Amino acid sequence: MLIRSLLAVMLTVAAFGPAMAGETRDKPKAVLELFTSQGCSSCPPADAMLEQMSKNPDYIALAYHVDYWDYIGWPDTYGTKANSDRQRDYAASWGSSRIFTPQMVVNGIKGVVASRKSDVESAIDSGSLHLPVSLSSTDDMLEVAIAGDDSMEPAVVWLVSFIDRADVEITRGENEGKTVAYTQIVTGRQALGMWEPASGAHFKLPLSEVLPEPANGAVIMVQQERNGLPGRILGASSYTR
Repeated sequence: MLIRSLLAVMLTVAAFGPAMAGETRDKPKAVLELFTSQGCSSCPPADAMLEQMSKNPDYIALAYHVDYWDYIGWPDTYGTKANSDRQRDYAASWGSSRIFTPQMVVNGIKGVVASRKSDVESAIDSGSLHLPVSLSSTDDMLEVAIAGDDSMEPAVVWLVSFIDRADVEITRGENEGKTVAYTQIVTGRQALGMWEPASGAHFKLPLSEVLPEPANGAVIMVQQERNGLPGRILGASSYTR
């Protein structure tokens, strides 16, 4: 009986083709980009808040670990200069040179103190994402389809890879003695190409390239630029294996 049951399952899979691999999240209300550091004593509450908000299907959350606090005693195990530069580029796009942690950037247009939940919620309410980004996957490929929209200006399509969770034991610095849970940790960013209002954009990507080790998730993000600096996020969708 067991052999017959297994055979029936195998025939069903063969008949309907390969199963969808992983979980996608589309039509989010906001993309939340947290700039944080393991060496920042005021960051753990913001890290915890990001974890809770990342469970809400209305949000796509990303944590960019910066490296500019490494000198105070604890090099962030996920901190990179590229992440710090992204935060500096946001500040420059708003005519500022000031950066700090924890900071939350909402939809690419507003930065707030990330530990103040009311400020984050207010920023979310002040803007929204209007461009649908459709993802579909098989066991080895991710397909991205973004329709055109003549009411918008051209933008860059980005692939952002992330680790959905890591527990880090911190033995030096301001958070010495703590084990902190980090979520949605950015591990890389690359431009896939341009989105054009008249024609949209379409990509078919091997999952091995979408999720390079140790990443197990990715966000496809359509973001405007001004003079090489990041601007408004038009749309996004996420995939997690």
